[in-house]
Amino acid sequence: MLERALRKNSAKVTFVLPADTPPAEVSVVGDFNDWRPGVHALTPRKDGNRAVSVELPKGSTHSFRYLAADDHWFNDDTADDQDGPNSLIHT
Repeated sequence: MLERALRKNSAKVTFVLPADTPPAEVSVVGDFNDWRPGVHALTPRKDGNRAVSVELPKGSTHSFRYLAADDHWFNDDTADDQDGPNSLIHT
């Protein structure tokens, strides 16, 4: 699930997953972090989900995917669009 908060020149995008789906550590990787795992690892929230927030330029489009243990890549069903194997978010 994606949550957004628009600011004057940027958008704060929060990537949210259930605590146990998948049960291992998960990172969001994309063109905004040079596809580097671990840079934006999802961490537990009080509501039982895991999340990480990323500040992105307003009015832009970014490719991303989730990466879990054992090289398990997966997409976000709530993304704005798909581009080949990647999810897309429009800010």
